[in-house]
Amino acid sequence: MAAPSAVAKDPWRFVVVRNRRKLLQIAEALPNGQMLPGAALGIAVCGDLEAAHDRQLSYLLQDCSAAIENLLLCAHVLGLGACWLGVHPREDRVGRLKEILGLPASVIPVACIAIGYPAESKEARTRFNSDCVHFDEW
Repeated sequence: MAAPSAVAKDPWRFVVVRNRRKLLQIAEALPNGQMLPGAALGIAVCGDLEAAHDRQLSYLLQDCSAAIENLLLCAHVLGLGACWLGVHPREDRVGRLKEILGLPASVIPVACIAIGYPAESKEARTRFNSDCVHFDEW
């Protein structure tokens, strides 16, 4: 919750899921979520549209994405594995997670994070591409 947020509105909301049945249901709703049932826990990162700056979806998504990145970095520092599973903007995924987690109407699931102990260790990688960096103008 130390992430930056538009006008410090902090619209993020977190649902920590440890219930195995719910983790399985979420995994079934997310095509790439096969690791969830075996994870120590899952965190559904949601945003409350009523709390977002000017009630704007774009600000909500930016704020929640910053919080998600912080979660991923913290998990890494603690020696845990974490995987970001996108939910929004796929309406079928959004609707299913709202149902599974009993979310209020104004709360939108943005992503789920699977957290656990990594089954493998991989070399650090970078996707740096100098063609994507411009100085002073395009």
